[in-house]
Amino acid sequence: MSTTVSPMLVRLAAQRATGALLRDAGALYLVDGEVVHAESPAAPGIDILLAKGGRLPTERWQEAVDRAGAHHRVGRFLVDSGRLASGELEICHLGALFDAAFFALAPGGGPTRFRRGAAHWLGPVKPVRAEAVERETRRRRELLDNLWPRPEVDSAPVTPRTAAGTADITSRQRAVLDLADGVRTPAGIARLLGRPGFHTLIDIRRLAAAGHIETPRASAPPAPAPVPAWVADVSADPDIALLRRLRDALEASL
Repeated sequence: MSTTVSPMLVRLAAQRATGALLRDAGALYLVDGEVVHAESPAAPGIDILLAKGGRLPTERWQEAVDRAGAHHRVGRFLVDSGRLASGELEICHLGALFDAAFFALAPGGGPTRFRRGAAHWLGPVKPVRAEAVERETRRRRELLDNLWPRPEVDSAPVTPRTAAGTADITSRQRAVLDLADGVRTPAGIARLLGRPGFHTLIDIRRLAAAGHIETPRASAPPAPAPVPAWVADVSADPDIALLRRLRDALEASL
């Protein structure tokens, strides 16, 4: 029997809820119970993926945000103005959505909150069923654990082992290793490369398993962090009664 990644996400999907599921590690935006967008500090946004991929200059993206962001229609504006083809936007958006959702729903990602009615400025592009997000998140966790069951490497500064040879690494892994300086984290490297965060973790875990980068020692769980500042930017006021009901239901399921 599969383990539920997020009991609250399952409940919100069943309720056909609209709003933002918030965690310290990121947020998922829902419309009628389906996931329409996700974002996380650990995952490059769709703007970075498009810019680094050479598909949309940063200034064109900013133009779309300035002109259509207040109406939650940035995605629609990019297509209607001819900046991107609809299929191209959908593919890139789905990749960014699943990438950010993986990090937002990570174990130990802090308390889960829901802000009813909140909408993202990108606007709906291609909704995804919550069960598909759950299934893909589980698959990605299992894949990483099969590669190298040491999740400490996913967030620690990436430190190369200078004594290790590099003849067996791929060009993608070489690009990651070239940016590893003992200071940059996987999230920072992913942004510099313009690659999804999860794909970067695959390369890092493979490099760690092959002895090309250091695997840090596991540390004690950190103390609970305060609510991150970015949560305040999510639009719409929270429904306190609903938040309490969802919190109580979540706690009862644990």
